[in-house]
Amino acid sequence: MSNMVTSLPYQALAAKVPSDHLPFNTLNDIEPLSGILGQERAVEAIQFGVAMQRPGYNIFAMGDSGTGRSSYVLNYLKSEAKRRPAPNEWAYVNNFNESHRPKAIEFEPGLASEFEKEIRTLIDGLMTTFPAAFENPTYQQQKSVIDRAFNEKYEAAINKVERVSGKIGVAMFRDASSVSFAPMKDGKALEENEFAALSDDERDAFQEGVSTLEGLLNEELLGLPQWKRATYDQIRQLNLDTVKEALDPLMSGLFEQYQNHADVFKHLTELRADLDKIIIDQMADDKASENRDEIGRRQFYEDLYLPNIAITHEIGGGQPVVYEPHPTYRNLFGQVEHSSDQGMLVTSYRLIRSGSLHAANGGYLILDAEKLLTDHYLWEALKRALKSKTLKIEHPYADMGLMNTMTLSPQDLPLQVKVVLIGARDIYYLLQDADPDFQEMFRVLVDFDDTLKRSKESEFSFARLMKDRVDKEEYANVTRDGVAALIEYSSRLAEHQREMAAKIGDVFELLGEADFVRQMAKENEITAEHITRALTAKKHRTGRVSEKIIEEIIEGTVLLESEGFAVGKINGLTVMQIGDSSFGAPARISTTVYPGGKGIIDIERESNLGQNIHSKGVLILSGYLGNKYAQRFPLDISASIAMEQSYGYIDGDSASTAELCCLLSALIQVPLRQDLAITGSLNQYGEIQAIGGVNEKIEGFFNVCNARGLTGTQGVIIPKSNANNLMLNDDIIEAVKTGMFHVYAISTADEALHLLTGIEPGVADEEGDYPENTLSARVIERLEEISKLGEEDDEEEEDSEEAPETDKSEASKKVEK
Repeated sequence: MSNMVTSLPYQALAAKVPSDHLPFNTLNDIEPLSGILGQERAVEAIQFGVAMQRPGYNIFAMGDSGTGRSSYVLNYLKSEAKRRPAPNEWAYVNNFNESHRPKAIEFEPGLASEFEKEIRTLIDGLMTTFPAAFENPTYQQQKSVIDRAFNEKYEAAINKVERVSGKIGVAMFRDASSVSFAPMKDGKALEENEFAALSDDERDAFQEGVSTLEGLLNEELLGLPQWKRATYDQIRQLNLDTVKEALDPLMSGLFEQYQNHADVFKHLTELRADLDKIIIDQMADDKASENRDEIGRRQFYEDLYLPNIAITHEIGGGQPVVYEPHPTYRNLFGQVEHSSDQGMLVTSYRLIRSGSLHAANGGYLILDAEKLLTDHYLWEALKRALKSKTLKIEHPYADMGLMNTMTLSPQDLPLQVKVVLIGARDIYYLLQDADPDFQEMFRVLVDFDDTLKRSKESEFSFARLMKDRVDKEEYANVTRDGVAALIEYSSRLAEHQREMAAKIGDVFELLGEADFVRQMAKENEITAEHITRALTAKKHRTGRVSEKIIEEIIEGTVLLESEGFAVGKINGLTVMQIGDSSFGAPARISTTVYPGGKGIIDIERESNLGQNIHSKGVLILSGYLGNKYAQRFPLDISASIAMEQSYGYIDGDSASTAELCCLLSALIQVPLRQDLAITGSLNQYGEIQAIGGVNEKIEGFFNVCNARGLTGTQGVIIPKSNANNLMLNDDIIEAVKTGMFHVYAISTADEALHLLTGIEPGVADEEGDYPENTLSARVIERLEEISKLGEEDDEEEEDSEEAPETDKSEASKKVEK
């Protein structure tokens, strides 16, 4: 136990890229790699997810953003979908029987627009054929023949009455629509005053004559309604024949072409029947046709007959892969729009708008899980659609009573789509917990790792990926040492010497910033120096707070020694995160110990600043003290621990080793070195466990020492298990190399105490006793003293004497020297 821990050699403080790992001079010497680095597990999972065609095998790709998950998923799906046949297309058409329920017709790839073209041609035909067909002399002639026949019958009946009226001396007048009678004398009609002057007999005779004539007229015109109906039927038939004659040549080709496509054939038959009605209404009624100009008529036909194509695909274009960046109900499911007609909202099948699900039907739809989940209604609707395999267009909130305009319900389409959600881990676990359907609908988990192993192969692949990025973004060429610096930066992000961070986005960002630095310096290639300068600049941009903290320590606003010795005080290491920058800041921990049975009081917890894990660390401390030192008598101390000058929340148990050393120093009044700072988490058996943020923590203390001037004895103590995580900056490595700074890696609390006090901790013999004057022996001695004081107190209390009070304060005075 006597030999003290030696500091780590400078080579162990970061993992540099070995010279044989990147066999090139610059990136121009190698081929680019597009795709993703490492991630074998994720790649395997997505291959399975795409190949597995059963229902419920939708995919959830999880990982941090910046790991390349979105672009990889998109590219992989596109390459797979290309090889598969394109799905069918859909078009909405008018339902002539129930216009509020438009029908949907399925077409093979490329044929929906063909059909639309043919209907356009038909409309062109309608425009040229009508009203021309009704202005044709043959039609007009046939129409006049029918009209003439009616007129002749009418004339004959009237003439017959006229002849009789002449005989009985009554004058008969007729205009276009009526017949009237007047009295007559000597062959000429009488005026009213002349009629009044006649005798009663003459007047009666005239009235009788009129009655006779009226009866005769009624008799003669009894057949008039039948004649009218017959004429109307004949004209209608003539119109139908005319329309048929004009339409048959226009449509026969269509019927022939689609005789094997049942849906289209049925639709054409209904369309043909509707045309009869529409054209006769429009054309035969001259007034209607006069009111509508050429453009208006074409629009009228298009609104009735032109198909509304929901989705088209190219033949041989493969399956669709659609990424929907803004998943709202409308964007996913489509909607029925309304247009305003004289202040009224109207709609028709031509106003159906398709959504991303239409576009992705038969292929893949990629969505961001987080955006999708902001609308609970949307998530439910998507699950419904996937379960029922139908694509329904409805007003999203209709069943919540938020919709009262007239709307359509288009025919539902069959839905066959694989949904790929991309999201963070917590969203995946949240859905797993909260939504029982999620598990059975998204059975394929594609898990993107946060880190990749560093090996000769992976470093070379990393270089090829950088080459791909440089080509795409048109950056300057990068030298070998530049690539090595990027790999080391990536390891620093991963906090591991044998790993790289999978968040390649951060590395790309740095590469871009380094290219900018190079441009400013007017140099041709990106080198390691540009990368270092870009990093320094980034640190400076985000480093106001960390610089301020160090400034305050140097000025003495924040009390922290980096030289000398002190009792009950120690330098702990903390790491802070503000925005996207995290930095280390040393903090002083102090302890006081006095007799009494309160145990260890964690001031942070008492003041509600210490969070759960921090409190756990302090509780473990009691476990360790009791186990190691208080086997023969009760642990009867009161101690207070505080993180000084910290006014925010404190979490994490990485200060527990520092707290232990500080506590023992206060207990036995042994001074601790202030030129060392320590971090590490303690277990109940005194073993030191790994902590996070080790690089930032070391740099935080180094920056303080460096700013004050390095003495050559300063350093930090870290857990041995964190040695893998060291990726320190070059200035620290340089200081260690020249012996001006030290990094010690320890595995037990005793090693830490030895370094900090310079006193042997001692090893217990079989009886559990420690050699005289060792640290452990002194601790046990002191604890026993305090415990005895407690016992004496108890005895005195029974005698109810006041005296021991002074003893007690004497004792505590002694402790707090």
